[in-house]
Amino acid sequence: MRSVTRNFLLGVLAVVVVLLALGALPSYLGAGDPYYLTAEPVADDGPAFTLNATEGGIAERRYEYFFAAVESTDNRSAGYQRGPYGLKEEFTHSPFDELATFREFAPAGAVDGDAVFVRYNETRYRVTVVQP
Repeated sequence: MRSVTRNFLLGVLAVVVVLLALGALPSYLGAGDPYYLTAEPVADDGPAFTLNATEGGIAERRYEYFFAAVESTDNRSAGYQRGPYGLKEEFTHSPFDELATFREFAPAGAVDGDAVFVRYNETRYRVTVVQP
């Protein structure tokens, strides 16, 4: 095999390995104190983003932090640590992504500062991301 061909194939292999690493590695990166998505039930009735659980678990996979917070005893999800240099956020799903989606599709009046009101199973939740 000619050296030019060998060098080209080694370069392609190196690019493939780097791309695979970028897909797997960021979920293991983390720095600083963790962030939590909290979903606190509220008694008042008002506008809210309505979340319907669909068959097949699509909503549960898309909003994993929200469902973890709703099902937990302390109303908060598992911790999420941001990565150094913003690398992790580009390649992984985060509670910030879920909160941004709720904000984007929430009706008027459902956003209160950093919080968004979400209705799920006839319960209205005040959803926010906190770092204790």
